[in-house]
Amino acid sequence: MSTVELTSENFTSVVAEADLALVDFWASWCGPCRMFGPIFDRASERHADAVFGKVDTDAQQELAGQFGISSIPTLMIIRDNVVLYSQAGALPEPALEELITKARELDMDEVRASIAEHEQHSHDHGDEHAHSDDHAHGDEHAHQHEHEGQPGAV
Repeated sequence: MSTVELTSENFTSVVAEADLALVDFWASWCGPCRMFGPIFDRASERHADAVFGKVDTDAQQELAGQFGISSIPTLMIIRDNVVLYSQAGALPEPALEELITKARELDMDEVRASIAEHEQHSHDHGDEHAHSDDHAHGDEHAHQHEHEGQPGAV
């Protein structure tokens, strides 16, 4: 499958329908984005069962703002409407493949249970800042961390 252009209008519907979605936040003027683009495109051909979306941060500033994108390229991996990974930086092809494999291997029931436990713990302790800190929503098994301040679900 080739990549899909994601916009404010189609982001939620495209990502919600996908079991696994990878989103590349990029811009045409960004050198590292241009380097990562072909790697992302090749991965989309190898993993036709996943959605590979691209968000042009210049054209979709509101959408990039909703996800707190401050550096590009930023790769976000979403599975079952849960953000498993969101990190800036161009990845080499082997690292991208490893992330895809780890995202597929996660037990999403465990991930959701960990999210619920974390949210309950934060609520019980009145720790308003714990929710915006580094979330380990069950993704510690994949050594991935959700982007600071991002909600656990899309």
